[in-house]
Amino acid sequence: MQAINLPSKPPSAPHPILNLGFRLFFSAGAIFAIVTMALWAFVFTGHTDINAQVLNPLYWHGHEMIYGYALAIVAGFLLTAVKTWTGVMMPHGYKLLGIFACWLLARLGWLLFGLGIDVGFGSGAGLLYVAAAFDLLFMGLMAFVICRAVWQVKQYKQMGILAKLILLTLGNGLCYWGVINADMNVTKIGIYLGFYLVIGLVLTIGRRVVPFFIERGLSTTDDKGVVQTVTLYNSKIQDVASLLLFLAFFIADLFYPNPYFLTVTALGVASVNIVRLIGWYHHGIWKKPLLWSLYVAFLGMCLSFILYALQPWLGYSHSVAVHGLAIAGIGMMTVAMMTRVSLGHTGRSIHQPPNLVNLMYAFMVLVFISRVLLPLADMSHYLLWVMIAQGAWIACFVLFCISYLPMLARPRPDGLFG
Repeated sequence: MQAINLPSKPPSAPHPILNLGFRLFFSAGAIFAIVTMALWAFVFTGHTDINAQVLNPLYWHGHEMIYGYALAIVAGFLLTAVKTWTGVMMPHGYKLLGIFACWLLARLGWLLFGLGIDVGFGSGAGLLYVAAAFDLLFMGLMAFVICRAVWQVKQYKQMGILAKLILLTLGNGLCYWGVINADMNVTKIGIYLGFYLVIGLVLTIGRRVVPFFIERGLSTTDDKGVVQTVTLYNSKIQDVASLLLFLAFFIADLFYPNPYFLTVTALGVASVNIVRLIGWYHHGIWKKPLLWSLYVAFLGMCLSFILYALQPWLGYSHSVAVHGLAIAGIGMMTVAMMTRVSLGHTGRSIHQPPNLVNLMYAFMVLVFISRVLLPLADMSHYLLWVMIAQGAWIACFVLFCISYLPMLARPRPDGLFG
């Protein structure tokens, strides 16, 4: 007698926002981007009771931008993309909510510390000790479920991404170790390690998805039903050169501050990726905001590496180059990815994004101009430029919440799970 395999029970969640990781983490990440930047504006101008003896306020800001905001978006992307790459169902429903709760509780600890609220722990650092437990648990759980999926289908080519997640967990651990031992140098290393690992993830994932999105976004069907495809140039040599030069740059900037080594490696990363961008260019991207935003984000990263290369010789602040890379590689790139992924994975047309996306991207470009380029031209109005950048960042994410939170919280129009 022939065995009949009955179909397995389809996945379900108590609410659509718990269907897949991108829904919950993109929504929370966007809201957190508004809240933490608004709080940073108060911390930056000295209007909170943050305990600067426990943690440098600049490191408070850096930690939450990287391990708070950026890691939320990385989690949302990977907990969705790994399902596509491996075919293995990722956490959803209450399991996803449990992973998210760890991230949220850690963020609450950092927000309360930024406000200078004690909540009965006896010291300002007490909140960060509690945050450490939830933060590292969040990152460990995320790495575990991704590792399990990759191992299950023996898709070992994804191990590079998993290795970066493990190193990110190590970097976050160093941040907390520095706080616990009152060693801000260790905290600084943990923050910069996390920052450059996230940029490394952007370079790795961006190499895959940017040309893919451009090809998909520009391929059309003519009147005769013939598909007009767009094929972009890619090179393995460029991929390897980009990552090796970036590794050397990271070592130079954080551990071996030699101006010649830093300049050569930064220019090397910029040059390889400019050549890569030339191979990805198609004039049609300027008609598609979901495409030109990705391209402009990569271009901003290249300009930022050039700023790193010139900084030792022109004498402007190292922070200018750091913020350039952060705004382009984390800010602009994550917004561009979120606006595209949220459409595709909720069953909506990627060719008909919300009308506000152009304004979102324009605000993020303004963040780059105001926080990076204007201080180079006029340092006498530095506080004004920073405040404009903070306002533009908040405006960008407010528009994202208005346009995308409703679709992230609703079922797919086609009735499918996702």
